[in-house]
Amino acid sequence: RSAAPLTADTAEAAARHLLSDTIEAKFSQGRVTARKERRLGAIILSSTPVRPSAAEGRAAVARALGKEGLGAIGWSTAADALRRRLALLHRELGDPWPDVSGPALLARLDEWLAPELEALAGGAATSAIDLADPLRRLLPWPDAARLGELAPERLEVPSGSWVRIDYPDVEDDGGRPVVAVKLQECFGWDQTPQLVGGRVPVLFHLLSPARRPLAVTDDLASFWSGPYAQVRAEMRGRYPRHPWPEDPWTAPATSRTKKRS
Repeated sequence: RSAAPLTADTAEAAARHLLSDTIEAKFSQGRVTARKERRLGAIILSSTPVRPSAAEGRAAVARALGKEGLGAIGWSTAADALRRRLALLHRELGDPWPDVSGPALLARLDEWLAPELEALAGGAATSAIDLADPLRRLLPWPDAARLGELAPERLEVPSGSWVRIDYPDVEDDGGRPVVAVKLQECFGWDQTPQLVGGRVPVLFHLLSPARRPLAVTDDLASFWSGPYAQVRAEMRGRYPRHPWPEDPWTAPATSRTKKRS
């Protein structure tokens, strides 16, 4: 049986059947964008930028977060620091301090990030969003009032300086909070500070005047009584403008050179 001849009308009808208009929304380079594509089968006839609907924007953001995690939005320095502090509290104390691992945060997006997700879906750029403030929505009350006491941002050392505490990575189950400070700023300090209500001792990176590591310890008293003598012997000739007393217990802690002091 022979096939029916292809007429102009049947060809046009077939083309209309294959012709489609679709809107492709995506979240990349920190913003939701969309294009309207006209296709003939698999062939793209035209592609025009359009404004995505809220639903299309939300779907694009959801796809990006599912693939890249919250890195698709980005962690500012402040947000990353807060997240690390909360991770340590959750690790050591558990509830009510929240789990801030990637999977846990993604599972609770509506609880802490809903307004920002709507803004992104509507076209806002990630550069306008700092995850630090949304993270604070997860802080448990009234326990949140103790955040600065249990996991402070900075630690005061004997010289009077306030030194930033570097908290372990969120995924590091055994990491320790670290304070990197010049050795001379800690003279006379015999008690290693403990965080999280005395559960976690600070790990000190004692630095040279050039801010190179000289010792790593979580027992300051033992350091002054032992290894300090060898550090002093090696360093006082290299950095003569800085104090290297024989007795570090009674020497005044300082961030200055001997002349400035």
